[in-house]
Amino acid sequence: MSSVPTALLGRSTETSTARAGSAGLYRIALWLLLGANLLAAWGVQWDIQWHVQIGRDSFWIPPHVMTYSGVALVVLASFGVLARDTLRHLRTGRAPEGTERLFGLTGTRGFLLAACGIALTVLAAPLDDLWHRLFGIDVTLWSPPHLLGLLGVTINTLACALIAREAYPAKSWPRYVGTVIALTSFYGSLSIGLRPASRLAYLYGGLWFYAFPILGALFLPLALIAAVRLTGRRSTPIVLLIVGLAVGTIGVNIARIGFEIVQPISVIEDEIAKDPTSPIAVSHAIARKNGSTPGGVPGGSFARILSFAPVLLLVGVDPRRRPLPATLVYAMGLFAFWALTIGRTPAFRPMMPALGSTVAALALTVVVALIGAIAARWLADILVRDDRVPAHARS
Repeated sequence: MSSVPTALLGRSTETSTARAGSAGLYRIALWLLLGANLLAAWGVQWDIQWHVQIGRDSFWIPPHVMTYSGVALVVLASFGVLARDTLRHLRTGRAPEGTERLFGLTGTRGFLLAACGIALTVLAAPLDDLWHRLFGIDVTLWSPPHLLGLLGVTINTLACALIAREAYPAKSWPRYVGTVIALTSFYGSLSIGLRPASRLAYLYGGLWFYAFPILGALFLPLALIAAVRLTGRRSTPIVLLIVGLAVGTIGVNIARIGFEIVQPISVIEDEIAKDPTSPIAVSHAIARKNGSTPGGVPGGSFARILSFAPVLLLVGVDPRRRPLPATLVYAMGLFAFWALTIGRTPAFRPMMPALGSTVAALALTVVVALIGAIAARWLADILVRDDRVPAHARS
């Protein structure tokens, strides 16, 4: 055998080994990221219950420790893979296959996006501390530092769906499962960001009563349409809700068991007395009128069951072929869901607007849904782009 073919064979073997090593590392990092994001999500879920039922406490409360442990693991996984690919690029002079360079770091689209997302979340922590020092203690999710941290988590979970695409070949079950878990976390982050809308409905009524379906029509299709496009399966949005319900149930039990073990002393009545219009006070007022647990989902089990209806409508129209009509039908279903479940509870029934305001809110929901559909289709088109997916994931 001549020396040239031998050299080519050696390079081919080296390339194949490097490609296999990258695939293995990406897969390990993917599942570490997914697990860490779930850990952080359960910590946040417990933290919400802690603040609503116990009140403000020290930074080192158990749900904070749980949340930031998950964040730390996400940082290690995201930047660890980038560090490995960057060092390999510097050592060999060649970028690993399927990677690109950004801010001096070499990595795949998925890991670069994951690192950018979790960097925003880490940046939000000192900004949140500064915010509290300047403006005092608040518990609203819609403060700039909280929104920045949530945006970072949302970007990171979306990046995990890209990493699943990069790490596994098409139509493989690990790729599908990883994508579903990632997009469930993505959908959950978007949903958490919408939760304060219920406070607007309770306090102001009118058009504000429908703040949740209006905002939901804009943001939630980002996850639902992406789920269909990334998996190629019409039913994936329903799977997202089922998995999300299971994840949420686990989180509720973690919080319950955690409270039983720690047995913290509640100072919530003092917190409510300081500001009867605060989000915590409003949450308690709503729960008292509805006979439910403070911080829980308005409408209880009935609302959870009916929450599947808008997604079933979306799936029925088939977002694979008709994403725009499917999003519009979903938005109208979300609007009806809110009116028929939340609007019938004792706390929210007095704030139900008259027919004129309801029609105006429905029209606004439809307009916003058009924007949401265009944004969702644009995001899905970016996510399914194959030109930079590593060869081992296309095989």
